[in-house]
Amino acid sequence: MLKFRNSLVLLIMLISLFRLPVKADEGMWIPMFIERLNYKDMKEMGLQLTAEEIYSVNSGSLKDAIVIFGRGCTGEIISDKSLLLTNHHCGYGSIQSVSTPENNYLKNGFWASSYEEEIPVPGLTAQFLIRMDDVTARMLEGVDATMTEKERNEKLSENRKAIVAEATEGNHYNAVVKDYFEGNEFYLLTYETFRDIRLAGTPPEAIGKYGADTDNWMWPRHTGDFSLFRVYAGADNKPADYSADNKPFEPRHSLPVSIAGIEKGDFAMIMGNPGSTDRYLTSWGVDMAVEESNPTIVKIREEKLRIMREGMDASDKTRLQYASKYAGTANYWKYFIGQTKGLKKLKVADKKRRIEADFNQWLDENPEMKSTYGQALPLIENAYETLSEYNLARWYMVESVLRGSEILGFANRFNKLEELLSEKETDEAAVKELTKKLSESVDAHFKNYNAAIDQNMLASMMEMYYTQVPATQQPEELKEVAKDYKGDFAAFAADLFSKSNFGDESKVRALLNNPKAKTIAKDPAYKLVRAFISSYNEMMKKTESAYADLDKGNRLFMAGLREMQPNKKFYPNANFSLRLTYGTVEDYFPADAIHYDYITTTKGIMEKEDTTTWEFVVPERLKEIIATKDYGRYANKDGSMTVNMLTTHDITGGNSGSPVIDAKGRLIGLAFDGNWEAMSGDIAFEPELQRTINVDIRYVLLIIDKFANAQNLIDEMDIVTDRPKMKTVKTEQATQEAVLVE
Repeated sequence: MLKFRNSLVLLIMLISLFRLPVKADEGMWIPMFIERLNYKDMKEMGLQLTAEEIYSVNSGSLKDAIVIFGRGCTGEIISDKSLLLTNHHCGYGSIQSVSTPENNYLKNGFWASSYEEEIPVPGLTAQFLIRMDDVTARMLEGVDATMTEKERNEKLSENRKAIVAEATEGNHYNAVVKDYFEGNEFYLLTYETFRDIRLAGTPPEAIGKYGADTDNWMWPRHTGDFSLFRVYAGADNKPADYSADNKPFEPRHSLPVSIAGIEKGDFAMIMGNPGSTDRYLTSWGVDMAVEESNPTIVKIREEKLRIMREGMDASDKTRLQYASKYAGTANYWKYFIGQTKGLKKLKVADKKRRIEADFNQWLDENPEMKSTYGQALPLIENAYETLSEYNLARWYMVESVLRGSEILGFANRFNKLEELLSEKETDEAAVKELTKKLSESVDAHFKNYNAAIDQNMLASMMEMYYTQVPATQQPEELKEVAKDYKGDFAAFAADLFSKSNFGDESKVRALLNNPKAKTIAKDPAYKLVRAFISSYNEMMKKTESAYADLDKGNRLFMAGLREMQPNKKFYPNANFSLRLTYGTVEDYFPADAIHYDYITTTKGIMEKEDTTTWEFVVPERLKEIIATKDYGRYANKDGSMTVNMLTTHDITGGNSGSPVIDAKGRLIGLAFDGNWEAMSGDIAFEPELQRTINVDIRYVLLIIDKFANAQNLIDEMDIVTDRPKMKTVKTEQATQEAVLVE
């Protein structure tokens, strides 16, 4: 026995000398195929659910607790009264929209003590996936290889409309057919969309946004990034417009909430709606992103942030108005900085070139395959050669015009009205209907609008466009502005704002009360934006064939890769549809001699506290809780309190708010970010570095319970305390743990 123990000690010592990398788990998997593609692996890692309990059409399953929250996030149902949990940054715009300077819920937080106190959020929706169906064969009916891309797309559009119409006929569902594997497969997703969503609780941004832009995309984090809403339904438990008579929706499934805690190596999975990835992007696409697209986006957004920040610093009212706009701009400003750095450091373009070389070699060795897929890479390469000529102008159009000064975007909304009023025989009913819709949008637009900021934005964006974009790709109107104002774009912007209707609420309402085509057409903001759009449309005509070739090339390349590697399990790029990713709770080593633990604690909140910047201000009540260690049942065994944790999951934007679920299907955390070292992840998954940053659900509960005293919200959750019996995960660290157990 002694000899055996000595052997164990020796083995442990030997293992400790070799730190093998723990690999993240790649794949955004389609839930309906989990049993065929992933279930065996998941079971071996510790999953204790059946495939049917994860995804089922016929009975309640995990999928029925997952929602598309708003237009770009994920949420989950955590009670039988449809209490909905998502990220604070996902709810940020909604929280801001119902806030006022007098009741600033972003700054102060909000907690409803009853259903009656919950705040309706106009326009906010929650979509539940009812079912997913493979409609590839139906979509490809009438499609053949001899078609041009335009003909192919027209036929696909025709088939798509027919499939959606059939799926939604005679019911209250909405549906969409989405492309998978670059247009080689198609799936119908049928949703039930609820329109009465109310704010139930949110921590102040000093908790929900702790660390703000400084900590964004970084680890270690100490952010309570969560907010709570509730889904309401009519008396028949179906979607309904807001009514005081509506009742909380009775969901098909809700997630139990586990306070058992997490340990390194624990199995976990995430279900959510990742927005967009480009994992099969070729080397030409990577080169364009690194060399031009990303730096251009960063440069423009940096200037937009400067202008917004200048205005926000001068006024609390303006800071509230622009809080959501600023956060949205800043998020992907920093993202593209990190992505460029990651793509370069990890030499992703070179890795892509090796894949392309392998593909060409496979084609050369298989003449039959070459006849089918041989044109894939040449099509892609030639397409990028054309697109590169217009890439800079394209991004300046998107970032400095379409997403630039709001007066231009708002003016452009009146294009259809101007067209209707210009017709020889005016359709008065259509004019009246459109005028009504535009009038309804005025309040929302000007509620969060500052003309001074927007005037500065217009001046700066026009100057950047004029000085950075090739003259041959600029609208003539912009060149005339530069000439007439002798390059003084600030003077031009001041003049435009003094003459335009679209920067002043009272002028817009007067226009809508007496709409005239000439008034709209002659407005300087309207004329300018229409000139840009006309110029942009002309430019896009020159790239139509290149984009068609790129689509065809990518479709053939994707199909060819799957044929070249028939034993590999492929997953499609993210497209904001339900996916599952699974992995473990893990630490990581971001660089030589640096180790990051897999959790952070409240100790770190106080270590980061800095009263000179709003990003790191700690609320007094939270400081009291931390000082007295008043963590209750949410604490770790050693008395510490976990805040955030790391997992090896494969996520991207759209996954924000997704539930982290344990082996038995209980909620243990809430995904909210990725790590800086793996910012190239949307294009190339890096297993040794890729980590998902999550809020530990126990910290969420601590804030609701101890900070907010919102016991009513705690009481409606199904809180469980037992840990799943974990199986040993096959990693170097797990090998050590297995030896220790023996």
